[in-house]
Amino acid sequence: MADLKKIGDSIAAQFRGLDGRHPGQWPLIPRLACGLATLVVVVILGWFAYLDGQQQELNNGEQEEITLRDAYKQKIMQAINLNALRKQKEQVSEYVSTLEKQLPSKAEMDALLSDINQAGLGRGLQFELFKPGQVVVKDYYAELPIDIKISGGYHDIGAFTSDIANLPRIVTLNKMNLIANKDGSLTLDAVVKTFRYLDMEEVAAQRKAAEKDKAKGAKK
Repeated sequence: MADLKKIGDSIAAQFRGLDGRHPGQWPLIPRLACGLATLVVVVILGWFAYLDGQQQELNNGEQEEITLRDAYKQKIMQAINLNALRKQKEQVSEYVSTLEKQLPSKAEMDALLSDINQAGLGRGLQFELFKPGQVVVKDYYAELPIDIKISGGYHDIGAFTSDIANLPRIVTLNKMNLIANKDGSLTLDAVVKTFRYLDMEEVAAQRKAAEKDKAKGAKK
């Protein structure tokens, strides 16, 4: 016990009076303790810094895994539904083709206007107004509104609207206003809209206008 006490006192004595002295002048044991403490601090700081980087890399890996898994699931669903999507695309293409066939060309518009007029005359209706308006050019088709005002019996006007709906071309009745006259007849005030597909020059003009608008938007 006495030897241990002497050793302890000797070690404690080496730690006395260190204030103000350069570490290089400290006794051996304090220098070894200081070096060991510095080494431990460096190792701890380096360990935590390493773990932090590894943790961030792990989080990034987990997030990338989730993203890749979702993309994989989406591709699997697309692969499963591929045949159904192809069939649906074919059906849509056929439907669009059918609708395009119902759109007259620019040269056929006069004949269509005549068909609309004959539909009314064939039912014994009297046209008070038949006024084609300004053509409105859309992205893929042109629209021609026609202001009409016809008078006649209730059943004749009903048959006229049915004839319009059954025309081989697409024709719609809009803004319909039905007025009862004193003589028992009816007057239909409406806007008939017919549609036609664009010719090559009009399609080119539309594309040019779209590119011009896109360029303006890019400059802004």
